[in-house]
Amino acid sequence: MPAYVIVWVQETHDKDEIRAYRKLAFPSMEGHAGAIRVAYGRKSVVEGPEFEGVAMIEFPTYEEAEAWYHSPAYQEAVKHRLGGADCRAVIVEGV
Repeated sequence: MPAYVIVWVQETHDKDEIRAYRKLAFPSMEGHAGAIRVAYGRKSVVEGPEFEGVAMIEFPTYEEAEAWYHSPAYQEAVKHRLGGADCRAVIVEGV
């Protein structure tokens, strides 16, 4: 059953940190079976507060999503995202 890592970015406050995040985040997927499905595409907020952007990565299983998120390579990257933006992330199992 697929699983998804979904990241909402409320607001970026340090673009240099976000650039550092992107340089590390994409290579961190090497060796993991993730596929980017959404990355800051066109959006309409129909419920809740406005936010800057959303990204979603699909993995074949929940365990693979967790393995990538908690990997040392991604944890090095995520420090920069958290230092550069107000955001939330979830791992959710699909149907």
